[in-house]
Amino acid sequence: MSENQPLYALLFLTSLFSSACSQGTRFVHSAALDADGRYNIKWGFNESTITFEVEVETRGYIGFGLSPTGAMSSSDIVIGGVLNGSPYLMDCYTDSNRKVHKDALQSYQLLYGRENDTHTVLAFSRNLQTCDDNDKVITGSTVRVIWAFHEEDVGVSGPVYHGTNRGRKSLRLLNPGTSSRIPAGTAFFDLLNEEVPVPHKDTTYWCQIFKFPELKKKHHIIRIEPMIQKGHENLVHHILLYQCDSNLNKSEINRGHECYHPNMPDSFFTCETVLFAWAIGGEGFTYPPHAGMSIGTSIDPVYVQMEIHFDNPSLQRGIVDSSGLRLYYSPSLRRYDAGVIETGVWVSLYHMLPPGMQDYITEGHCTQECLQESLDGEMPSGIHVFAVLLHAHLAGRAIKARHFRQQVELQPLASDDQFDFNFQEFQPLSQERIILPGDSLITECRYNTKGRMNMTWGGLSTRDEMCLSYLLYYPRVNLARCESLPEITGQLKFIGVKEIQEPVITWPFVIKSPKKYSNLSFTEAMDKYKWTRKKGKAFNDIVRKLPMNVRCSKIGQDEWSIQGMIISPPELKSEQTSADVVACRNVSEIQCGHSMLLLLIACLLLILQTCLHL
Repeated sequence: MSENQPLYALLFLTSLFSSACSQGTRFVHSAALDADGRYNIKWGFNESTITFEVEVETRGYIGFGLSPTGAMSSSDIVIGGVLNGSPYLMDCYTDSNRKVHKDALQSYQLLYGRENDTHTVLAFSRNLQTCDDNDKVITGSTVRVIWAFHEEDVGVSGPVYHGTNRGRKSLRLLNPGTSSRIPAGTAFFDLLNEEVPVPHKDTTYWCQIFKFPELKKKHHIIRIEPMIQKGHENLVHHILLYQCDSNLNKSEINRGHECYHPNMPDSFFTCETVLFAWAIGGEGFTYPPHAGMSIGTSIDPVYVQMEIHFDNPSLQRGIVDSSGLRLYYSPSLRRYDAGVIETGVWVSLYHMLPPGMQDYITEGHCTQECLQESLDGEMPSGIHVFAVLLHAHLAGRAIKARHFRQQVELQPLASDDQFDFNFQEFQPLSQERIILPGDSLITECRYNTKGRMNMTWGGLSTRDEMCLSYLLYYPRVNLARCESLPEITGQLKFIGVKEIQEPVITWPFVIKSPKKYSNLSFTEAMDKYKWTRKKGKAFNDIVRKLPMNVRCSKIGQDEWSIQGMIISPPELKSEQTSADVVACRNVSEIQCGHSMLLLLIACLLLILQTCLHL
């Protein structure tokens, strides 16, 4: 018996019995994978297994796969159909050249298949972790699902090329978002652009002020969803909703202007507290039954500013947009008022990424000091986080919202190891998490800048970068932003800057010495430095240890006293390990012989017992 045969036997039998259990799984989630609704999937999952039902407008074969990038190469795929009344399914994978191979370990189990005059339906299941190198581990992170179909079934020579009947869609299979179901007849109001001309430039932020409906008593907003103008799905990158000063003049209502522009009206600068955030690819968000956004009382938002980021890299002309948000509200009050805290890296040019880096890490701290000061006075028993939106731009590859208590790391609030810039939405937490006074948070972002020749700067454009996590929580406290930014002095020292020109009268400020950087702005000096991968890694190591500037802001324009203080990053203990790696390592250590047989029997009994309790 080869050293892999016991492992394969265990995995096969485990999959077989897990498949039997999974037939009882309800398909509680669904998605259309193509724009025309010809390819639809349903799925359900438990702690160990996921089950799919795929319905496609074809009488030929169906292809379904999990891809690391959204492309065909190096993907985990299944190909199946119904031929002469009999369903079939093959577990396959593709190599780096997109060639299809049959997997030696058939981890996908066919449950049933049928077809009629127009459609084919297949149901199949697999373990979330198969310990097969050709299978993708399914986690709570973003999954790039690829799909294809053909009018002919698979023949002796294999599947016929699918042509244009293919596509990709990013989903969170194990964390698929909130339900859109709300009580019938729920009142709503819209905040919409009115035919805003989109400039023919790469990046535009458009801001407009609205007034919430005048209500005689308190209500709760229970759902918010995007209203993206048809055809503008790739143009509208994100929408932020900010609370403004309640004393604005009525003349400001429905007034629009380009955000962050030198001529932007002063009233727009009073809108600083984030109420809601939506980003490209996301759907609407439904608040949990016990929390909602309060409107209608004296401390609730009256005026709001909607900020829409238009991403127009092809510099199209003549675009007019009327996108926005729809907010559903109810007089049936929930127990708690919800709020939003923005955490991560303070958006600034001081957040910089060297070019040519395969793996560069940025950390934005929501410090112990900020949470201690703000929560001690507001909510000493802590706040409950129920959803998180992780946000970065094009260079982002992975984001994690880490949580520490007494310097020891707990489970992350949220994480996405396969971050997709074109798919960002609030992730509801399966279990709400309590943030206590004195806890600390780190938003950790991993970037790839391999194809870039110059520095990537923190900023507003999608070609710039951000590293943010928005926490939806209750009960609402007076904390809007909890962020950090590494000090610039240490970053300049790395490239050899000795002195800057003072007083600082220009932005970005100008270097005085050494001579090779004289009269250059600090951004020009950073770009002039000859970066290598080794230097980039050394820079990364230094930046993560630099003293940092703390941002700790209240709702509105006030600040907690810790705001602006310079502190060093804390020394934290991380005790997190990968359950997937541990599970596979344990399986690979199984020995042959009687011990293997006993283990197989024990595993099967355990699985059967689990099935009986489902």
